[in-house]
Amino acid sequence: MEGLFAEAELEAGQPQKAYTVLARKYRPSNLDGLIGQEALVRTLRNAIKTGRIAHAYLLTGIRGVGKTTTARIMARVLNSIPDDQSVDSHIDVIEMDAASHTGVDNIREIIEEAKYKPLAAPYKIYIIDEVHMLSKGAFNALLKTLEEPPAHVKFIFATTEIRKVPITILSRCQRFDLRRVEADVLTEHLKNIAGQENLEVEEEALALIAGVAEGSVRDSLSLFDQAIAYSEGAITAEKVQEMLGFADKSQ
Repeated sequence: MEGLFAEAELEAGQPQKAYTVLARKYRPSNLDGLIGQEALVRTLRNAIKTGRIAHAYLLTGIRGVGKTTTARIMARVLNSIPDDQSVDSHIDVIEMDAASHTGVDNIREIIEEAKYKPLAAPYKIYIIDEVHMLSKGAFNALLKTLEEPPAHVKFIFATTEIRKVPITILSRCQRFDLRRVEADVLTEHLKNIAGQENLEVEEEALALIAGVAEGSVRDSLSLFDQAIAYSEGAITAEKVQEMLGFADKSQ
């Protein structure tokens, strides 16, 4: 009997090939791949070219606009990490999720490690995601090192809640506000991906997805993944409307 997820269509005992979602598969690995953030890209290129590299950067913006991705790209550029090597596994790039490492002890560990020079690259880079989740004590412990960091240390912070970051931290960072990506830019991005995936898709369907994503690249790719799974054959505007629960295009 066929189950809810059409188990009968799967070959018994056959392992299923792992699928990489579009948001991961098409995550940019260099500055050229960042869409909709021209001001940020230009500033970073000029800073690197002239050697005016700040000791701490703060990236802020809504979900899915590329804060963590940008942080990893910055680390890749600063430490000259080849495109075929993962930034996550680089010995001199330490990435921490502040949502699960909120305490003073976590920051003290970073401060202690920061005293030692990098092993294989010009800089020891600390990427702290969702930095607003750090406790008050953790922020206070970080202040001194952030004000006078060793020359070989760079901090890159990312947050969706800039108002929760203390002004004492903000004043010590170079801030970048990643803006929402325009709908037409998202539509073109989805169109390029559809071409690479050899998908038959109506441009109006892509425009609908881009509009619903409200400027978030990750949301647009997640919706596109959903549309691919929902549709049999060509992805049409009508099918996307059905998937999204729209009664008509005017909504």
